[in-house]
Amino acid sequence: MSRAKISIGSWAYCFGPYKENPVPFGTVIEKLGDLGFDGVELGSFPPHPGPKQLETKAKRTELKREVADRGLKFSGLAADLWSYPIVTTDDNSAWMDAFLQNLDFAADLGIDCIRVDSVSPPDVFEKERLDPKRGWERLVKTFRIAAEKAADCSIRLVWEFEPGFVFNKPSEIARLPGHVDHPNFRVLFDTSHAHMCAALGARQPGERETLPGGAMELLARLRGKVGHWHLIDSDGTLHNNETSTHAPFGQGVLNFDALIPAMLQSGCPSNWWTIDLCFWPDAWQVTAQAREYLLAMARKYASEPSERL
Repeated sequence: MSRAKISIGSWAYCFGPYKENPVPFGTVIEKLGDLGFDGVELGSFPPHPGPKQLETKAKRTELKREVADRGLKFSGLAADLWSYPIVTTDDNSAWMDAFLQNLDFAADLGIDCIRVDSVSPPDVFEKERLDPKRGWERLVKTFRIAAEKAADCSIRLVWEFEPGFVFNKPSEIARLPGHVDHPNFRVLFDTSHAHMCAALGARQPGERETLPGGAMELLARLRGKVGHWHLIDSDGTLHNNETSTHAPFGQGVLNFDALIPAMLQSGCPSNWWTIDLCFWPDAWQVTAQAREYLLAMARKYASEPSERL
């Protein structure tokens, strides 16, 4: 990876504190364009655009044009699949149908990366008295099929691990790509989630598993398996005791002067650096600051800066 391109996830402006008063997607891309961002990562969560809201190719073409008119590109799609569990049922048809709708949506928008997760909470097997091995097999099977479908569309499939979803231990995170065993399946490495999972073992069921080197050691174990980046700080806490607090850069404990050079040597095929301010109460206000932070990092470590830097 050489030239860094800076993006931000649109979900930060319609989740959590913004749920009752979301920032319209048109306003989001207007501001990002004015700030000089290279792209936006689309979360297909209402009221932001999704396959059901934009059901025709004509509407999708118009959205693509609106984004381009702001000088932006799509860095990826975070698909809305949270209503469709995978690990608790042998029937993955509901998840797969929703995934394929999002895959078509991504293809129509020219998006080449789609994000998925494990859907269910980490204690799901204990609460529902299910066999974790069976759940793992279901996840592997589903992701392998999805990776093949995405490959047919030239779209990279990336799995985001985090404390709030099942299979959040470092050994599981590192093992899943090999078990899925498809060249189009990779890991989405979120720096905040990596710290919470690897350094602190947050929300892990059973015996806690951590790595002495934390996020850096986990990244080393994932060398050649990472397909996309979400960058943000971590203050070592959970948001609502569920998922990692995505603290703005400089308000946490992560050492990006170490992480970013390691990222550049990871073998990741993407040069998008996507800021993730999910659930941060002042995400709209700190967007410019977050870009400036990564801009400085890109100038410091990326050998070929983006044309918009």
